[in-house]
Amino acid sequence: MGSSLRRYVGANRGAGRSGACRQPGACIVTVVLYPGSFDPIHNGHVEIVETAARLFDRVIVAAVRNPQKGDPLFSLEDRQDLIQLAFAHLDNVEVTLFSSLVVDLARQVGAHFIVKGLRAVSDFESELQMAQMNRSISGVDTLFIPTTSSHSFLASKLIREIARFGGNVDSMVPPCVAQRLGERYPSA
Repeated sequence: MGSSLRRYVGANRGAGRSGACRQPGACIVTVVLYPGSFDPIHNGHVEIVETAARLFDRVIVAAVRNPQKGDPLFSLEDRQDLIQLAFAHLDNVEVTLFSSLVVDLARQVGAHFIVKGLRAVSDFESELQMAQMNRSISGVDTLFIPTTSSHSFLASKLIREIARFGGNVDSMVPPCVAQRLGERYPSA
């Protein structure tokens, strides 16, 4: 366990989501940042955020427009709305939009860690490289949370394609997203 992780976990022992502290002034609210394009948000994303919400005091989900991913299906504002609806049941999850470096946003919101989901070994290679770069330029560590096998095949790009051609994506996305995809692609 890295020293920074140990420091925060140790400081939160007894605090965490319960809010109880062993020593006055010893509680640290652990904030994590979960960045992504979320176009659209799917059940793999939901699983990662729900896991992070159980482990940490505050989870900030940050949507960005990623020019490497082409034209978005949903505007940033629409994605923000869908993400808020998807996590309305979690009181420690916040949603924001950003257009800067992830590490700059992490500093701005006071995040102790960046959270990234892993679906497969191929995700690990690219995410590890990005995590090492982020740590190098900012000192912010990245925590990886693997998805379960029931969500490991999900990708926003594939969901968009299935919906575009009239396939059923109801089991892959939150109900609010399924509804919006149905409106966008009436045959879906």
